[in-house]
Amino acid sequence: MKSKSILFIVLAAAAVVAQAQSSSRIWRCGNAYTNDAAEANSKNCKLVDGGNVTVVEGTRPAPRASNAATNVNTSGVRVASAPPTSPANRIETNEQKARDADARAILESELRKAEARHVELLKEWNNGEPEKQGPEARNHQKYLDRVAELKASIARNESDMAGIRRELARVGGTVPASK
Repeated sequence: MKSKSILFIVLAAAAVVAQAQSSSRIWRCGNAYTNDAAEANSKNCKLVDGGNVTVVEGTRPAPRASNAATNVNTSGVRVASAPPTSPANRIETNEQKARDADARAILESELRKAEARHVELLKEWNNGEPEKQGPEARNHQKYLDRVAELKASIARNESDMAGIRRELARVGGTVPASK
């Protein structure tokens, strides 16, 4: 009785292994892959050897524009017209002007803050010779590190101000001249 159950387990395991081996065989049919032996034989596919194959389906391209969305110009060339805008996506002119004004006000405020910070940094910089603070009198390297950090802060702040001025010019705000 025990030998019959062992024989049954061995045969079941062999069937599972055979099924796993047959399903693990992959064939390549041009740019497509299959694990169906009948389909592979009917299409004369080649067996893929050496390693696993992972196929990731790509997205389908968007359909071409219909004739209603294209116009033909006077020379007979088709030209795609702009898609109609829905009222939900359209922003009213007054609302857009208000948003632009808010953006300009924020940028001008940021520029004033950056200019004030720049004045403070230049005062502390003292033409490249800032005053020594506390432990810097005994440790010259700390002083040199602070001077280098100040110089980097000034350069970064100048870059920030230039960026804000560019953005102000883009949105049509008044750009004060650099100091």
